[in-house]
Amino acid sequence: MLSSSVPLVRVLVVEDEVSLADAVARGLRREGMAVDTAYDGESGLEKAMVTRYDVLVLDRDLPGRSGDDICRRLAREGSLTRVLMLTAAGTLEDRVAGLELGADDYLGKPFAFSELVARVRALGRRATPAAPPVLHGPGGVVVDPARRTATRHGQDLGLTRKELGVLEVLLAAEGAVVSGEELLERVWDEFADPFTTTVRVTVMTLRKKLGEPRVVHTVVGAGYRLAED
Repeated sequence: MLSSSVPLVRVLVVEDEVSLADAVARGLRREGMAVDTAYDGESGLEKAMVTRYDVLVLDRDLPGRSGDDICRRLAREGSLTRVLMLTAAGTLEDRVAGLELGADDYLGKPFAFSELVARVRALGRRATPAAPPVLHGPGGVVVDPARRTATRHGQDLGLTRKELGVLEVLLAAEGAVVSGEELLERVWDEFADPFTTTVRVTVMTLRKKLGEPRVVHTVVGAGYRLAED
């Protein structure tokens, strides 16, 4: 069972120390988050402006375009992305300066990974609308986002992380159609190839685990929806 976490939080890590950025990304993915990385300020800003991230883990001391510049730009554009700023300088003055730029939280290096996770989760809760403690769907389907479990008529479904993510997005849509592109964006990350059958195969295995009567339906040319068969 996965540890408790905010479901489907999408994170961008912008850090020029490649090994640190990759380690943070791997760790956050293990916590059930979708994580992209950028290793310089220019590409970090470009990704942050194009994709709707819940949380931006941002190194302040980036070469080229600094973390300060990125923070100012996001604040000026009215971005809803929550910013956790990282820096080797951890004085009170540095923290105040970072927060005044528009950062939502501040963490000095070196840091404990458990603290980083806790702060990202907290910011993720502020970035996304509050979800019900337990999600109920048609056909006796129940998802507990905090415990990362899914059941049908009380029987555990044994879903993988991606299957659970797809089911959560469909439940949150409350019967509306969700496109394959939206599922790919919310459950996977930027490295997922939009031309693969990833979503279709995951939905197929999810259907099999959910059993009969069918509750996940394909809407031809549009996507998927949850409804009674």
